[in-house]
Amino acid sequence: MKAAFVGIVGRPSSGKSTLLNQMCGNKVSIVSPVPQTTRNSVRGIYNGDQGQLVFVDTPGFHLSDKKFNLHLRNLVLKTVAEADLVLYLVDVSRAPGDEERALRERLAEHRPKLVAGLNKVDFQPNYLQSIQAEIRSWWEAPRLYPLSALNGEGVPALLEELFRLAPEGERLYPEEYYTDQSPEFRIKEIIREKAILQTYGEVPHALFVGLEDLEMKGEDLLWVRGFLYVERESQKGILVGRNGDRIRGIVLAAQEELDRIFPYRVQLDIRVKVKPKWRSDSKLLEKLIS
Repeated sequence: MKAAFVGIVGRPSSGKSTLLNQMCGNKVSIVSPVPQTTRNSVRGIYNGDQGQLVFVDTPGFHLSDKKFNLHLRNLVLKTVAEADLVLYLVDVSRAPGDEERALRERLAEHRPKLVAGLNKVDFQPNYLQSIQAEIRSWWEAPRLYPLSALNGEGVPALLEELFRLAPEGERLYPEEYYTDQSPEFRIKEIIREKAILQTYGEVPHALFVGLEDLEMKGEDLLWVRGFLYVERESQKGILVGRNGDRIRGIVLAAQEELDRIFPYRVQLDIRVKVKPKWRSDSKLLEKLIS
């Protein structure tokens, strides 16, 4: 039997969360068209005949000196240092950016445990050949796997290679697990995903979810009270919507998905609050980003 923690890294919007969900066969990490949707190290578990791979999804590696982005970048580098293997995911539908080159330098010392996934081969893979050549010039004998995180093309070969490289060991989690996320974390992430999908501009980046109470009412209903926080009153207006229509839509969409995830119904009582400049609050960022 083999077992390993596999850190998934790459620039924003390279498809890391989509690939994690594809490999685990369930929705583990939230997905949206907005870059840097992922803010935490989200673990998803793949169980196969050869053993178990615990994938750790990470925020997109982004070059910025803002405090919020520095916390996200540090989380990526911490995951790379601690993982048994590193899956570097590249979007071959767009040219390599400065993030790739900066990440390349940080991954160089981890080459023995590195595998590169070349994602979006099903979507105008204009840069596939040039990216393959560039990665080969970065590292000696790199392991390159073209794939589609969306439809699963190439994923079995990638999993086979990861198991080949994984150390021997017993399963790290029970075989029926596909994630180790707490109910509170999953609820917050689903609410945030629905809010991102229904807003625009700076709002998706300026919001976070805080839960105040979770209470089981009988055996089949979990009642949850919490807040969606944004930085400015104008963003609050966008999130609430005309006559409360948008926040009501967010809550209903979140409840529908949570009812499919949990073996009981989830009732949400979510309000909107303003917390100015929260992305510069170091203590809060340490709580939110882990």
